[in-house]
Amino acid sequence: MTRLLQVLASLAAMLFGAGALAAEPTGTFETTLPNGLKIIVKEDHRAPTIAHMVWYRAGSMDEFNGTTGVAHLLEHMMFKGTRSVPTGEFSKRVAAAGGRENAFTNRDYTAYFQQIHKSKLELVMKLESDRMNNLNLTDVEFAKEIKVVMEERRLRTDDQPRAKLYEAHQAAAYTANPYHHPIIGWMRDLETMTGADARKWYSTWYAPNNAVLIVIGDVKTAEVVALAKKYYGGFKPKVLPARKAQDEPEQTGIRRVNIKAPAELPFVMLGWHVPKLTDVEKDSDPYALEVLAGVLDGHEGARITKNLIREQQIAHEAGAGYDDTSRGPTMFFLEGTPANGKTVVELEAALRAEVKKIADSGVSEAELKRVKAQVIAAQVYKRDSIFGQAMEIAQYEMVGLSHKQIDRALEKLKNVTAAQVQAMAQKYFGDDTLTVATLTPLPISGKPKEPPKGLRHD
Repeated sequence: MTRLLQVLASLAAMLFGAGALAAEPTGTFETTLPNGLKIIVKEDHRAPTIAHMVWYRAGSMDEFNGTTGVAHLLEHMMFKGTRSVPTGEFSKRVAAAGGRENAFTNRDYTAYFQQIHKSKLELVMKLESDRMNNLNLTDVEFAKEIKVVMEERRLRTDDQPRAKLYEAHQAAAYTANPYHHPIIGWMRDLETMTGADARKWYSTWYAPNNAVLIVIGDVKTAEVVALAKKYYGGFKPKVLPARKAQDEPEQTGIRRVNIKAPAELPFVMLGWHVPKLTDVEKDSDPYALEVLAGVLDGHEGARITKNLIREQQIAHEAGAGYDDTSRGPTMFFLEGTPANGKTVVELEAALRAEVKKIADSGVSEAELKRVKAQVIAAQVYKRDSIFGQAMEIAQYEMVGLSHKQIDRALEKLKNVTAAQVQAMAQKYFGDDTLTVATLTPLPISGKPKEPPKGLRHD
């Protein structure tokens, strides 16, 4: 945790206590155009800037065998020009206006954003809406960009031991759900992908009724809605494919995978299948699991850092992680690098022992209070940024939750008890739902590769 967040945590605890939160900035407005485009506007007048985002509910989980990676490839192609904006001009025009822009692809969604002075809102809305409906997907540009994506895969996955390990872990942990596939795609699918595959993806998923437009910053809501109607309102909705349930079969035994790759240090990753947040009001386990992650790895005094790194010196680095919001299933992770003279076997046992201690003896009220203060601090920090606010709102919307429930979810999390945290440690961390991936380092040779030209979007 950064020093800034530590200060914010202390400040939040002093000002609000561990069970309170500063009031959310007012001005959030939501509407849906007749073509199905959802619009969310949040006025924040602290600085003359805005964040303009369009998120499509289409990510790698919507892909099929043979075309994995097409969602990410299409993200790259979205910068290759439209009927009225030549290739490369999108980014140049945003930069010339003093703004910055980018995009990213996730398992659950693909998002595009610009951050710019408030006077340039109409410019970025015109540019972004144009490529929602008028993208030029030529085979010539596709042939260039697919090479960039393949090199990106080599650079960020094939040549990165931990990325390879994570990819192997997910492929082992998910046997039926499309989270089995990497977001960037399998190399063979990239090698055989065609321009027609990209055009089909674009024509299928890039539609106003599969998107959310979010504008946050120094704006007037009525003006934003008027511009949205002008630039997005004329697009016709599409008949979206039925999204069939792709549930992961119940795991009934521990799974192990080992990766050998040139690396300086070994690494181990443990992942357990756990529930995600599906109903803000009715669910309780996801909130307790999030607090458990915080107890294990939420601050410099958390158990993993204190016990395994500083005191026992079993780990060189280690941590825990849990994401409770996703369209598909989710996992709880423990991972780390063993200290000199220690093995991944010893570190795996030590990580599991930390969870067992909580299962057997629970957590203290002091630990609980500190984790909740960290949650408050993170929220205070997030809401100080228009980009952070927009990200949180969009992520909730993409997974089928409402951004209007964000504060309620935070209240539920702050009400988690020590007994609930202990119950999670007892309930979910056996062998039957566990997948373990270990990295065995091989000798490193050769010089690091240079990033490929044109590789800028995530």
